[in-house]
Amino acid sequence: MPPDPAPDGDVPHRLADDRRPVGRTPLPRDLRPMLATAGALPADDDGWAYEVKWDGVRALVAVEDGRVTLTSRNGNDVSSSYPELRGLGPQLGSTAVLLDGEVVAFDGAGRADFGRLQSRMHVAGPSAGLRRSTPVHLLAFDVLHLDGTALLDRSYDERRSALEGLGVEGEHWSVPPAFLGGGAAVMEATRAQGLEGVVAKRRSSTYLPGRRSDCWLKLKHVRRTSAVVAGWQPGGGGRAGRIGSLLLGVHGPGGLEFAGHVGTGFTAATLAMLAARLAPLRREGSPFPAPVPREHARTAVWVEPQLVVEVEYTAWTRDGRLRHPSYKGLRDDVPAQDVLREERDDAAGPVSGSGRP
Repeated sequence: MPPDPAPDGDVPHRLADDRRPVGRTPLPRDLRPMLATAGALPADDDGWAYEVKWDGVRALVAVEDGRVTLTSRNGNDVSSSYPELRGLGPQLGSTAVLLDGEVVAFDGAGRADFGRLQSRMHVAGPSAGLRRSTPVHLLAFDVLHLDGTALLDRSYDERRSALEGLGVEGEHWSVPPAFLGGGAAVMEATRAQGLEGVVAKRRSSTYLPGRRSDCWLKLKHVRRTSAVVAGWQPGGGGRAGRIGSLLLGVHGPGGLEFAGHVGTGFTAATLAMLAARLAPLRREGSPFPAPVPREHARTAVWVEPQLVVEVEYTAWTRDGRLRHPSYKGLRDDVPAQDVLREERDDAAGPVSGSGRP
């Protein structure tokens, strides 16, 4: 990776006293994370910071009075799934802070592995054995509120400086590096290391809770997307009596749009789990406003479009289908209504830097 950039000397690590408002504001509990759009390397490289795109689950982390609360992207309290992170509270002491970050599980090569994290995501109060076999790590990459001061309207550079001044370093949490400029080098380094990709963040941008903004661009090496499960087709042969494939959808201008089906990447245990999760969601007719191709609709078992999965794929076809998708896991942290079709999935070629929305 390129060397860790030195902090900007013009930005204090902790907020200066003369920048604090007279009245302290309480730690917010109802924010949603800011989201990135798919894009390409910005042309105005120096105006952007580049961070690794981590293959985990997003969480807002509130630390107050020594207590740690993790809230998922869809607003659920998931603190009990990750007890290793409770120690962050005593480390920060009297500091009251709201962090944005990613909870990951590393593989043997030190890469975040979403497949490994699956065994932790859906378990409240994991056993000591599970915590030993699949430990988790919080990668904190933004700070939204600090000691009574809201930072949402501060620039990325200011928030990053405040984050680095907190000393968030421990066995199960850290602040990953950000690289100022040099986007092409960061892309090449992450590609060589087998990482998922890069997130480019405009250094002058503010934090927009719950909004998908082109001030944050995700540049992916591996093509992955979330999709809504709209139904399933019965299996045959070795899968007789079980799910053969999932029928997928994404939201577009006309509502839920058919995105094809996925029939690979499942274990027997996964198929059983999916069948149990989908059984109470069954419905009579298709949830798609437009007709679904007959070869898929003829034997389909339709469900309410509430469950979200992650799939890896090679391309989008011209008729809006995922080519060669492979199941990677459930995304209970992603609300179904937030799953949109991503028109751009590559990071090739620079594009003009976009302004604030």
